[in-house]
Parts: sequence; C-alpha cells; structure tokens
Amino acid sequence: MVSADEDISPIKERILVVDDEPDIVALVAYHLARAGYGVSTASSGPEALAKAASELPALIVLDLMLPGLSGFDVLERLRADPATAQIAVLTLTARREEPDRVRGLTLGADDYLTKPFSPQELTLRVGAILRRLRAPAPSPTDVVKIGPVRIDRAAHEVHVDEDIVDLTPTEYKLLLTLAERKGRVLARTLLLETVWEAAPDIQTRTVDMHVQRLRAKLGDAGDMIETVRGFGYRINSGAPKSA
Repeated sequence: MVSADEDISPIKERILVVDDEPDIVALVAYHLARAGYGVSTASSGPEALAKAASELPALIVLDLMLPGLSGFDVLERLRADPATAQIAVLTLTARREEPDRVRGLTLGADDYLTKPFSPQELTLRVGAILRRLRAPAPSPTDVVKIGPVRIDRAAHEVHVDEDIVDLTPTEYKLLLTLAERKGRVLARTLLLETVWEAAPDIQTRTVDMHVQRLRAKLGDAGDMIETVRGFGYRINSGAPKSA
C-alpha cells in the first residue's frame, strides 16, 4: 500500500492494482496515489477477485499474466458477477500481439496498455475512464429511442423491447453517442475522442471490438449499427451492419 504525500489532493476513488511483479505494482500504486486515488493491490487472480468483491473499487488495473487465474479469467468472472460487473477495468499486457488485446476488449475491458508503459499515461487513462463513470445523469424523462432500443439516460439503462440489456459503462456510452447522432456517420477517431476521451492516434481497433460486442448484446437490434467501411459507424432503425 502506498501512502500519498501530504500536499496531494484528498483521496478520490479506490483503484485495485493487480500484477505479480512487485516493481510494477509499486510504480503504478505510487503514481495513482500521487494523483489522489486510494490504492489496493493484489498479486494473483484469486486475490484480485476476493478484493474486488470485498472492496468494490471504482477501477481495476489488471495484468493479464497472473498466477492462480489469468487476467482473462479474472475479467470474465468479474463481468459474470452482478456485484462486480460494472467495475471499470484497464488491462495490462506484455504481449503486443493483437489477439491478446482483442480478447481483453471482447471480455469487457474498458481500455488496455501494453508493457512497458508510461505511468503518467496510465494515470491519464484511469482518469479518463473514471470521468466517464462520474458523468452526471440527465433528467429522468430524458429517454432516447431508436427502433426497439430504449436508452434511459437517468437510470443508465438500455432496453430492447421489454428486456434490459447489461452493458459495461463504455458500451453504454458508445451506444448513447451513436444514438444521439442517429443517421450520422461517426469516424472511429471521433468515437475514440468522445467515448474513450483518447487521443485520435490510439488504436482504432478498440472501437471495432466494442461495436462487435455491443451488437452481440443487442441481439437482432444490433443490426441497426451500420459499418461505413474505411470510416466508422452510424446507427439507423433497421440499418444493415455493413455498407
């Protein structure tokens, strides 16, 4: 556990840092504490799940290569448990191959970094994810409807017909961003800046994988999210998936 210096801001959200390399844990925890976050640590998959369930942190920085249970297994179990399904997750991977990054996003990660990474960038990524979670809810009557999809912005809920759809915070904001601009083509770089609050040079594959997962969760209604090849996405009632 890393304590903050006396001159930093008051403790904000709690972050759980999960990695089996003590040097990385110490470095990440130090910079997050300096930024004002409360920090807990874990060094294995089972310990990460236990602390996530008991502490319910706002965000987990999760290494994918862990003893006991892999980071992929931890992420899958977090998303399967209603008590932890909404915890934001930033994954860390030493492998630069795309399949590892894609698998993490498919399982519900909100963002990822490859090792070695800049602690300052990690802290900025954490802040961007948490700002999305802290965004104030609009009026209770503020509902967006497109075809069978109803987005209740006050309750942060999405329904397809009468069924509620369980979305991660990032998936929810992605759907809302598309729905609020119904019929307009949104470039992948614009979606990265709007949904992920990321610089436009960050991997656009992040957008593609989240759209793929969002379509799957919406079922037949996912056909409304249309791919505009070489550019981005738009949503229209009854639109095909590709154009």
